[in-house]
Amino acid sequence: MTGNISPEKSVKRDSEAALYERIRELIVAARRTVVRGVDLIQVRTNFEIGRHIVEHEQSGEKRAAYGQDVLNRLSEKLCAEFGKGFSRSNLEYMRRFYLTYPGRGKISQTMSGKSPALKKSQTNSGKSQIAPANNPFPLSWSHYIFLTGIKNADERSFYEIEARNEGWNVRELKRQFNSSLYERLALSRDKDGIRNLAKKGQVVEKPEDLLKEPLVLEFLGLSEQVRYTESDLETAIINQIEHFLLELGKGFLFEARQKRFTFDEEHFFVDLVFYNRLLRCYVLIDLKIGKLTHQDLGQMQMYVNYFDRFVKTRTEKPTIGIILCKKKHGALVEITLPKDANISAREYRLYLPGKEELQRKLMEWAGEIENE
Repeated sequence: MTGNISPEKSVKRDSEAALYERIRELIVAARRTVVRGVDLIQVRTNFEIGRHIVEHEQSGEKRAAYGQDVLNRLSEKLCAEFGKGFSRSNLEYMRRFYLTYPGRGKISQTMSGKSPALKKSQTNSGKSQIAPANNPFPLSWSHYIFLTGIKNADERSFYEIEARNEGWNVRELKRQFNSSLYERLALSRDKDGIRNLAKKGQVVEKPEDLLKEPLVLEFLGLSEQVRYTESDLETAIINQIEHFLLELGKGFLFEARQKRFTFDEEHFFVDLVFYNRLLRCYVLIDLKIGKLTHQDLGQMQMYVNYFDRFVKTRTEKPTIGIILCKKKHGALVEITLPKDANISAREYRLYLPGKEELQRKLMEWAGEIENE
């Protein structure tokens, strides 16, 4: 014998049933769609599921407990019909996904089985990738689960753009985030440059665009507490050259280690020589584990002058010199070098810096710019 159901409970039950049916239709349609970008269909489906959940919440009761009960019941029914992938925590991710990107809009088609148009593109690192034209979500669902956890909208936008342009997998995305890439690039830019990071990602058009500080070399496996030489540092970099190229940034190609050149019957050696294909210029790197001196800067100036006069071609841009050191002295660099020098000193660390530390430093730096 069934008891009488109040009109209010009946409305709630019908509303939840309708929510389940709308989400069920999305899942069935997505699974019928056979396309190269299967994960892209999943992402867009999850966005729509999140939208339906949010709209249902907004039209229902405002109590948090009610929302959790709905997700629990919805998860139970979806898992019974479709299997794993629709746990309460995953439904919460979908809800958060929609709330993070509400302006991306609804799926542009009804998922009737038509495949979205695909276009082939190339990342800045030279990798080919295939993505639907006009796709609002170019990354995988795993990428977006991580991105929605980034609170700062500008920072989140930057990492999404860079992951798409550079073809980062989720592991590399997390590594770049944990190394505070956004904050390190922002500290090397003016206010307009910081805004452009969120709009365009890292665009390399001039030498200053390459620079970030500090460079994080935790992948070398060297310890701050253990004594090591400049030769040890150089060897560790060569052994992890792929990771080092990723940390340097876009467009770098490795050319030589201990590059020798001679004049006045004396030999000189550049620690590391790279070429940047985006700027079309040589990039020389000298490694220093001790205190930066004006002699180090003068030596790098000589290296840069030699390459500009005897190595680079007429069509190539001026050579860039970078001194990687444990501790730089900004005043020393500013006084020693002319203002138009293509040389800079950059600090490195053998461990991942704390994001809070760099964020605090960025806020202080932004405050100084405001007061100028």
